[in-house]
Amino acid sequence: MNEIMMENQKSIQKITFPLSVIIFFSVLNGTMFQVSIPDISEEYLLLPSEVSWVMTGYILVFAIGALIYGKLADIYPVKRLITTGLIVMNLGSLIGFASMWFPMLIFARIMQAMGGAAIPALAMIVVTRYFPPEMRGKVLGIIASTVALAAGLGPIIGGFITGTFHWRYLFITSLATLLMIPSLRRILPAEAVRKDQLDIPGALLIGGGATCLLVFVTQGNWWFFLPGILMIYFFTVRIRRVNNPFIDPELFTNRAYRNTLITTFLSVGTVFGMLFLVPIMLRELNGLDANWIGITMFPGAMSAVLMGVIGGRISDRAGSRFVVYIGAGSLVCGFLMLSTFAGMSPTIIALSLISCYAGFAFLQSSLPHTVSVVLPKEQTGIGMGIYNLLFFISGAFSNAAIGRLLDLKTASISLNPLVSNSKQWMFSNIYVMLAVVTLIGAVLFYMTFSKRN
Repeated sequence: MNEIMMENQKSIQKITFPLSVIIFFSVLNGTMFQVSIPDISEEYLLLPSEVSWVMTGYILVFAIGALIYGKLADIYPVKRLITTGLIVMNLGSLIGFASMWFPMLIFARIMQAMGGAAIPALAMIVVTRYFPPEMRGKVLGIIASTVALAAGLGPIIGGFITGTFHWRYLFITSLATLLMIPSLRRILPAEAVRKDQLDIPGALLIGGGATCLLVFVTQGNWWFFLPGILMIYFFTVRIRRVNNPFIDPELFTNRAYRNTLITTFLSVGTVFGMLFLVPIMLRELNGLDANWIGITMFPGAMSAVLMGVIGGRISDRAGSRFVVYIGAGSLVCGFLMLSTFAGMSPTIIALSLISCYAGFAFLQSSLPHTVSVVLPKEQTGIGMGIYNLLFFISGAFSNAAIGRLLDLKTASISLNPLVSNSKQWMFSNIYVMLAVVTLIGAVLFYMTFSKRN
């Protein structure tokens, strides 16, 4: 397959603009609903465990969908999959806007996730499949910056729309992505449907198993644990026996790919954990309300917009592995700063978060680039699909683990010798743990690629 003619600045802009627009609204669609949860709960008279499915259901379907679209991209044209995903997502948005009952609202969110999962999964495949290696870092950096911008603006836009109009109007924003369909269909190359057949039983097993384990982790429901383990087990048996398995087991014999996935799971999981922990810390230790929590976190999110672009350019010039080390180092520094300054001035916390967000932006622009380099072109679809699945699952595991730690309320010792106030110990200790986990991922990554040179 010929690469898209992306060999000059004008060509890059033609594809990155529509990709950035649909990615922006895809991420926005996930983050801005967080602030509407109390209003939805009040309108439908729901318990916290019930209304949480507005976000949990979306994340579950989104994570599995990213994997499915990755596999489909190895069979069907990318432009057809992106078009289908955008249409399904916006049909869900229209249903959500018209929803009068809570089950209808959940159905709408699931449809949004079914379609929206195509956007980040296929956007990365477009970059890794159609751009030459020396240009991938720059475009992935732009994508990372777009994600950071949407994540930072999501709660602010969501709060404004919910407060000024009604939470139903949050569904309308994603309709802007429909305007990008003509551009994407014109720019993306025409591809023939490949002869490979989709292993539907395998897809159902891995999708069902991952869903059950995600429900177990996010909801703490042990009824889903055993079915999840069994489905994953039967999936591993199946892919070794069928001719065209959903995931080729040889994919995991690629040591560089396998260890990059582990590094992604560890390092990205710590970022999701930080994003979950910081608002709780600012509320409990600093007494900030939702508006001031958003203001405190906003500079970090905006700094990631710039750092994503910078990281992408460095990746093209010095290599993606170098950017991974910078990102991991920035994360470790940020976590140690948060550990030391937990409970202190929000200004100091905001400055510490800049280091964390910068590290996340560097990793977002370099890890997918690394995956694209270590995989043969015919495996980039499912390879990136697995990457995206682990990307989202890491957040669920990290948040669940930190939630369990916070249930303990207090810590008996401080892992950071610079922290003396016992009220800060629990938060400080968790940040130290996040730094250690990130460091483990970075060391594994270094050991993997130092032996390849």
